[in-house]
This record gives sequence, structure tokens and C-alpha cells, in this order.
Amino acid sequence: MSRIVYEHGLVIGKFYPPHLGHEYLIRTAAAHCRHVTVGVLGASVESIPMQQRAAWLRESFADQPQVRIVTELDDVPIDYDSPAIWEAHVDVMRAAIARADRDFGALGPVDAVFTSEPYGAELARRFGADNVCLDQSRSLYPVSGTAVRADPVAQWPMLSPAVQAGLALRVAVVGAESTGTTTLSRDLAVALRQRGGIWQRTAWVAEYGREYSANLLALARARDAQARAEDIAWNSQDFTIVATEQCRQEEFAVRRGSPILVCDTDALATCIWHERYIGAASPAVVEIAARMPPRALYLLTSDAGVPFEDDGLRDGEHLRGWMNGRFREVLAAQGVPWRELSGSPQERCRTALAAVDELLAKAWQFAPPLEQQPTA
Repeated sequence: MSRIVYEHGLVIGKFYPPHLGHEYLIRTAAAHCRHVTVGVLGASVESIPMQQRAAWLRESFADQPQVRIVTELDDVPIDYDSPAIWEAHVDVMRAAIARADRDFGALGPVDAVFTSEPYGAELARRFGADNVCLDQSRSLYPVSGTAVRADPVAQWPMLSPAVQAGLALRVAVVGAESTGTTTLSRDLAVALRQRGGIWQRTAWVAEYGREYSANLLALARARDAQARAEDIAWNSQDFTIVATEQCRQEEFAVRRGSPILVCDTDALATCIWHERYIGAASPAVVEIAARMPPRALYLLTSDAGVPFEDDGLRDGEHLRGWMNGRFREVLAAQGVPWRELSGSPQERCRTALAAVDELLAKAWQFAPPLEQQPTA
């Protein structure tokens, strides 16, 4: 027996940011309506662009083409006792539906409104539709946008992978060969996991370039058993491949981790490695780096006092000073905070943890949304 009950369902909200309770509404509407319009109604005072919120929802519902997600600016104040303000909000919602009709094809009138709010009955009445009220007590999904904005870390499990990827703070550890980047990034991830709770999910993204180097060396040794790392003939396309795969692995990990993602290098660092091996910048790799999601913090591992260890894949002891100097130049020219770390591995990890805690203390400063107007 089909459970499709309605032709055109409507879900509206700020989705500031989207959480699993919102997705429950949309998912339920999609299960029982032939088509669903989701209106992301953002106000200009809010600090997450409504287009970003819509993009997160589209990722979550990419496999459900019957769900139409659109945005519409709604700077109308909130006053549930004012018929005029009610009418102004409904006009915004009708504009969102009209936008969806233009973008996806026209539908018939809304015949069901899905909400978890007390205003659902009045909203449904104004659309001449049924009021499907879900989980108004928040017992199934104990979360709200207010709670997420107040404490994203505590509410992290109530966010979809897409939203987690958008809000996670990405910490990239960079540096020249044999300066301890892998040691520091692993130690930092382990130290965060030891805090327990959601931090146990802290992900660590390995340096793909190392795997790629090992592969190239294996190919070289298939032809010459005596081949060494310095015999590998790197070309510009190799670095494009490395940067692309590094970003892919990062995006995979960030959707399964904690509020901090620890990256052992990133595409910005690949730009510098391209300069080191090819002697010039790569426009393709620079473009990949420019498209990366924002970094929250860079940690540069100093080569001072760190002995060079030749593990069979390294050949640049004489270039470590130049490379770290180039890292300093590049990091100083971009807008992301960065720190250079020196000392023992333990000292570096302690300093990195302190930098992460400082970052967390200032992160996710959500602007207040439009609030309900006080009654006269």
C-alpha cells in the first residue's frame, strides 16, 4: 500500500544551521508527498548565508529529487499575533514556492505543511492545507537551532555530515621534509581523542603525497631495482593529482569526525612542493588550493634542531631551510592564523593543543536571528 498521501508538501524554516530535526521534517514529508518544497528563509542579519544552508540540505537530500530546496530572503519581523506580519511571511513563502516552480517545474497548490512548531496550524490554514505536526516535544530529535548556535560542540551529533563538514575547524600541519609534520598531526589528533565524548571521533587526514611518492618509486624500481627517490621524474600533473586526492580524502574524513579536523598537509602546501620540484608555481594546483574550504589554523613545523631522517622517500635535506622560509612567506600572506612550532614532539603537541583551544574559544560566532517582537 502506497504511503504517498499528499501531492505537494511544504517545509519552511531558517535552518540556521540545519540539524537532524529539520532533516526529519523534510525526510518525512518526502516519504508521504509526491513533491516537497523546502523554503530556506534567511534574514540579512544572520551570519551563515542562506545559500550555504540550502547547499548543506541539498547534499543531505541529493538522492531524493522530489525535494525542491530554494532560498528566499525574509527580513519580516516575527509576531505571531499580527495578521499583517503573518501575511507578509506567507508572501515570502509563496515567493519561495514560485522560485521552486521556475527552477524545477510548476506544481499544484500546497496540500500539506510539515512543522514541529505551534504556528503550524495557522500556517496550514493560510495555505488551505493539512497541518502535519511532527515531534513538537522534541523527544525524537532533542535539538534546536538555538541550541546549536549556543554550543555547536555539544550538539555536534545532531548535525548531518554535510553541516559538520561546513562547520568543522580544519587545522593543517605543514612543513618541509623530516620536520615532524606527521608526528605532530598524529599526536594532536590522539590528544584530542583522549578528551572523550565527541572528541573521540577526531579524524586525521594522512599526507597523500607520501603514498603517491612511494607508488612512483615502486614504478621506477620495476624498471631499475637500484632507483632512489631522487631518480623520480616529477611532473606538474603529479601535483595536480596529489592536491585533488588530498582534498577528496579531507572531505571524506570531515564528514565523519569531531569539530576539529587534523590534516597532515593540504593543497596549499602542495603548491609549495610543486615549486620545490618543478621550480615554479602551478596554476592548476593554486586553483585547487583556492577552492578548499576555509582553514581555521596552520601549524608550521620548524626544522630547527630536528635531525634529517632519510626514510627512502626523502631527498631534500639541503632544501629544508628554503622550504620552511617559503612556508613562512605564504602563510604570512594569507588571512588564516598560523603558528610555527619548535621544541620536542611533546612541547609541540602541547603548544598545538593550546592553539586549538584558543581557536575553539572564538569559533562559531553566530549572529542572533530575528527574534519575536514583544507584544504591546
